[in-house]
Amino acid sequence: MLALVDDVPQCYVDNDWICAQYWSDYRPELVDATIEHLWLTVISVVAGLVVAVPLALLARRAGAAENLVVGMTTIIYTIPSLALFSLLLPFTGLTPTTVVVGLALYSLTILVRNVLAGLRGVPDSVREAARGVGYSDLRLLLRVELPLALPVIMAGLRVATVSTVALVTIGSIVSYGGLGNLLLLAVGNQFKAQILAASVLCVALAVVLDLLLVGLQRLLTPWTRRAG
Repeated sequence: MLALVDDVPQCYVDNDWICAQYWSDYRPELVDATIEHLWLTVISVVAGLVVAVPLALLARRAGAAENLVVGMTTIIYTIPSLALFSLLLPFTGLTPTTVVVGLALYSLTILVRNVLAGLRGVPDSVREAARGVGYSDLRLLLRVELPLALPVIMAGLRVATVSTVALVTIGSIVSYGGLGNLLLLAVGNQFKAQILAASVLCVALAVVLDLLLVGLQRLLTPWTRRAG
C-alpha cells in the first residue's frame, strides 16, 4: 500500500491545477474527447449553415418572411439549453443527434443574419450589370451574390463556430459533450488538472478552427487579398 502511495505523482496528491503527469496518464481520454468535440462542432455548424442559407433567401424575398425568420431564430437562441435538449429528447433520444440539432438551431441566429446582411451588401449596380448580360436568378445568386457576400458570411460562420465550440460542452447532459464530459466529471470531484486541461483544449480548438476559417476565407476570396 505504501508503495502505491509513493507512486502517485505529487501533483495528484496536492490536486494542483498544473499537472504534467495528468496529460500523459489521461492522453487517450483527452484525445477521444477532443475528437468528439471537433466533429460535434463541425457537423452542427455545417447543418446550421445549410438551413440558414435558404432561410436568409426566403427572408430577403419577402419582408414579412424576414420578420418571421429573424424573430423565430432569435427566440430559439433564448431557449435555455437544458429546456431545448429536453424538448428534443422524445424525438432524438440520448444520441449525438440531440446535441447536433440543438446546436445547429442555436447557430441559426448568427448565420441567418450574416447571410442576409452579406446578400444585401451586394451593390445594385453589380446585379443590374449581371442581369444585363443575361444572368438568370440562380446564376446571379451562385456566380455573383454569394461570392460577394462571402466575407460577411464567413465572419458569421467564424462567430458561430467559436460559440458552438463552447456550447458543445452542454451536450454532456446527454453524455455527448466532448470535452464537456471531462469537465462535468472533474467539477464533480474537484479534479483541478482535468478542469484546466479540458478548458485549455476547448480554447485551443476554438482558436484553431477560427484560424482555419480565416485561411479558407482568404482562399475563397482572392480578390480581397488583391484589394488589400
